[in-house]
Amino acid sequence: MKIYNKHKNILLEIICMLFILLFVYAAVSKFLIFDEFKIQIGQSPVLTAYTTWVAWGVPFIEILISLMLVVPRFRLPALYAAFTLMVMFTTYIFIILNFSDFIPCACGGVLEKLSWTEHLIFNIIFVILAFIGVMILSPQKNDDTSKYAYDT
Repeated sequence: MKIYNKHKNILLEIICMLFILLFVYAAVSKFLIFDEFKIQIGQSPVLTAYTTWVAWGVPFIEILISLMLVVPRFRLPALYAAFTLMVMFTTYIFIILNFSDFIPCACGGVLEKLSWTEHLIFNIIFVILAFIGVMILSPQKNDDTSKYAYDT
């Protein structure tokens, strides 16, 4: 059983590192081209009314989640937050692809090179990774001590 937990812990570390890399990269990319990012958010048919809040809030939240993922004590809420944020991003892309005539591009860096369909698939993969991370860290139902997977 210890080997199984060791593999789960390694998988959890990989998932956390991938999210830290993704969110820090995405936030820094947004801040580096902040004015352009804000304009592109303003062109979104879904987010126009919330441009300033979204332009500042998204990179701030990405950095906050990344910092939380570094500290094992905060990983479970951070993975819930990452899951929620990725579901929101994925839903936004789905709505834009299927219900909008205009598709603004507010991505930066490497992600800007992806097509919208590729971006949707990329996001779905990260939604699944966050879900796996939450499942690894969630207290075990049959465990009387309610230890987390990373404690063993």
